[in-house]
Amino acid sequence: MSERVLDMRAIRRAVESQAGWAADALRRLVETESPSDDKAAVDACGVVAAELAEAAGGRVKRHRQKAFGDVLEVRWGAAQSTARGGGILLLGHLDTVWPLGTLKTMSWRKKAGRIYGPGVLDMKAGVVMALTAMQALGEVGSGLGPVTLLLNSEEEVGSPVSRGITERLARGSRAVLVLEPAQGLACKTARKGVGHYRLEVTGVAAHAGVDFERGHSAVLELARLLEKVAEFTELRVGRTVNPGVIGGGTRVNVIAASAWAEVDVRVAKASDAAKVERLFRGLRCADKKCKLKVSGGLNRPPMERGPGTVELYKKARGIAAELGFELGEAATGGGSDGNFTAALGVPTLDGLGAVGEGAHAAHEHVVAAHLAPRMALLAGLIASI
Repeated sequence: MSERVLDMRAIRRAVESQAGWAADALRRLVETESPSDDKAAVDACGVVAAELAEAAGGRVKRHRQKAFGDVLEVRWGAAQSTARGGGILLLGHLDTVWPLGTLKTMSWRKKAGRIYGPGVLDMKAGVVMALTAMQALGEVGSGLGPVTLLLNSEEEVGSPVSRGITERLARGSRAVLVLEPAQGLACKTARKGVGHYRLEVTGVAAHAGVDFERGHSAVLELARLLEKVAEFTELRVGRTVNPGVIGGGTRVNVIAASAWAEVDVRVAKASDAAKVERLFRGLRCADKKCKLKVSGGLNRPPMERGPGTVELYKKARGIAAELGFELGEAATGGGSDGNFTAALGVPTLDGLGAVGEGAHAAHEHVVAAHLAPRMALLAGLIASI
């Protein structure tokens, strides 16, 4: 990573000059609802994002998808593979957890210095911050190598189609900056890996009153198994295992022939993933008449706090100090697309998006006063690496 002399005051002024554009852009994105599972809706949001990206001087490429929204790749500068040992990759997503029609009860509004709306924090503000930062850098004439902004369409459901694109672009990059919301006021230098397992138990049905002895309850067997699964949690090493959803049986007077559970897993270290896999695959039914099927696994590897990430954080902290605020660092149990890039060994810094509260909750909002300083930070960081 190179050292460059930056005029952060000029960058801050350039960011502030874009305030009106940024506010309008954010409202357009938020009011174009984009739930992950609705391709047409996400693509409509992609049209808006593409228009905004082109207005910010970017060149837009669409990676067309069938089951999910199209993925947008926006480029500035030279070809990614040539200049200064690879370009900078900015990661964002356009999809949200909110179903169509949420705006009726959770409308765009500004109140007491906060901006509310579905997806405003997670993470449409981050998208606008990146576009505004690139406009500001163009205004101050900062000589940049290649910068790519990747806007994924299904991050909230595990990035099943965009992961390959993310990893391919990351391999040609010297650094990755992730536009997910800040952790309080801090950026994120570590994230846990995220996994999902499904347990399916098949038993033997019988009448609960007439043929009780002939039955072998899948529900009872699943309960025994979940006690074992709960013991997989080991807080000392940062591993948590949560059976979050269960189901089974047909009627109260029938010995259950089937039961299932969905289990969330979080691990802090990549080395722990193999152990978790062995633990789940080693589960066995106590009742020999019952059968168990285990499926799933780790979806996102951990983002560990490696040397490259630490270097990025220190650089960001110095730029923030020039801008007059303190930038802390934090670790989180949630995953992002930055997990994928960090696992490849590419320096990755996360949580460079908006400051706010309530991601995935009805009070989701961003704090307006933090937008300009964080946009200037992002612009300065892009220009310095």
